[in-house]
Amino acid sequence: MNTDTDTPDNLGHHFLVASPYLEDPRFHGAVVYICEHSEQGALGLTVNRPLDIHLGEILEQLDMEGGELDLPVFSGGPVQPERGFVLHKPDSNWQQTVLTSPTLALTTSRDILMAIGADEGPGQFLVCLGYAGWNAGQLEEELAGNAWLTCPATPELLLGTPWQKRYEAVLRHMGIDLNQLSESVGHA
Repeated sequence: MNTDTDTPDNLGHHFLVASPYLEDPRFHGAVVYICEHSEQGALGLTVNRPLDIHLGEILEQLDMEGGELDLPVFSGGPVQPERGFVLHKPDSNWQQTVLTSPTLALTTSRDILMAIGADEGPGQFLVCLGYAGWNAGQLEEELAGNAWLTCPATPELLLGTPWQKRYEAVLRHMGIDLNQLSESVGHA
């Protein structure tokens, strides 16, 4: 994963916040955490769209402990909705973990789910099914068309803010009042 976030061309470890005027229903009102962004494209996870299934139900389906966990599972995006992703602080090593930044990690292996079910997992985490993906140049086109606002991500906003408040919290972090956004976001 490319974690160089010092250049404006790399939006890894950034939030994409859907412009209020983004008409794609899959992303209207969405906050997407960008895990990877390179010349080949981008991969992100929508972090404020819970599914109608709780983590305990998934753990039960996988024959794991933790069926009582009443935690939301998020629709990470429309691509491969059967694939699971766990965002968490990099406090342990799991079989398939990559750092998305020095303060956040992404794990896709079952061992983290087993640990979460046994109450031995990371202290703070977020589980998503599916992801949002962009081909080379596609995200840049959408940004040029003012579909998204961007800002650096923080673990506090991602893991410490209730999902219902993430959209407004990220906008506030950017210094934006939702009521003051116009259709011409980004145009001079």
